[in-house]
Amino acid sequence: MTAYDDADIAALAERLLDRTLPKDQWTHAAHLAATLRLVRTRNEGLERDLPGIIRACNVAVGGVNDDHGGYHETITQAYLAAIRAFVADLPEGTSDARAAAALLASPLGDKAWPLTHWSRERLFSVEARRGWVEPDLAALPNPPAI
Repeated sequence: MTAYDDADIAALAERLLDRTLPKDQWTHAAHLAATLRLVRTRNEGLERDLPGIIRACNVAVGGVNDDHGGYHETITQAYLAAIRAFVADLPEGTSDARAAAALLASPLGDKAWPLTHWSRERLFSVEARRGWVEPDLAALPNPPAI
């Protein structure tokens, strides 16, 4: 598991926003830590803004956003909703570092977490990459507000 301090997490979020986060640092843990920070600092409208932020970052590091790679709407919105619920349950005053460590140690820290709600075929379909697709295995406890 990756350990981040508060400054690391703030830097991840800033580098995501300014599109300077190197591709090799854009890991699952970094996705979660940066999203946690964004939820805590600029939550309003994030379901609308985060897709463009991620797409722009992908392109800036030489990636693509197409039917087979890059930005994935269903995964992004599911994690955003889950991270919002996680943040809402944090004790007052919890640092970003402690929050991120707990988040990464939770089931959300496992890259396979979405597959507990979606079949592989449905989750990795072009439809799910381009837009929100409802889970077909188990309902999300905190569905996205989209």
